[in-house]
Order: sequence, then structure tokens, then C-alpha cells
Amino acid sequence: MKKVICSEKAPGAIGPYSQAIEANGMVFVSGQLPIDAVTGQMADGIEGQARQSLENIRHILEEAGLTMADIVKTTVFLQDMSLFAGMNGVYATYFDGAFPARSAVAVKALPKDALVEIECIAVR
Repeated sequence: MKKVICSEKAPGAIGPYSQAIEANGMVFVSGQLPIDAVTGQMADGIEGQARQSLENIRHILEEAGLTMADIVKTTVFLQDMSLFAGMNGVYATYFDGAFPARSAVAVKALPKDALVEIECIAVR
């Protein structure tokens, strides 16, 4: 059985998908753009955008009763690999101890011309 997870503190889905789905003790968080749920605006620069994407993930996980420490895998989509260092510096501050497994890839474009989008899988 699957359960839809939705946080009002993270931006709503901009298409036919859920912010997150829980199934069998695993929470699959959809890619989070760096959009502030209150203002609807995107943060400036890669550091601000990475921070906002990770904050959106944190809010969704909190809605599911989980924390960033429960993440086992992330995928980071970057507009360009030249943004990796800036994203990585912010990303490192969101985890204590063992980091989750991660993939980071450059893509041709992201929705709303974002610099970064991050998705994850967390486990209870």
C-alpha cells in the first residue's frame, strides 16, 4: 500500500505527481526545485538554490515523520557541472555522520530554468 506525503511548507507539485510517496517503509521524494513555498520565488545562485531544494526535502520528510538523517540516496540534477562545488558545499551541511549514497548529473535543462533539482529516498 502506498501513502501520499504532502507538506504545505514545500511548493506544490507543478504537474501530475506527488511531493512524496511512502511504500513499505520507504519514502520517495520527488525532485525538489528551489522554490520557496511562501513566496513562489526561486532563490538566487547555486548556493541559495541548493539550500532551498534541501529545505523543501526537509519539510516533506518532516511531514512523513522523518529527518534528513533517514535519507539513504539522493540524486542531484545540475544545469551545469560547473555548479557542483557550490551545491556540494551547501549539501554537506545538511547531513551529520554518514552521508547518503548520491548521484550528481548535469542535464540539458531543468524546469523553470532552475540551476539544481534534488530528489531522495528515505527509509524508516
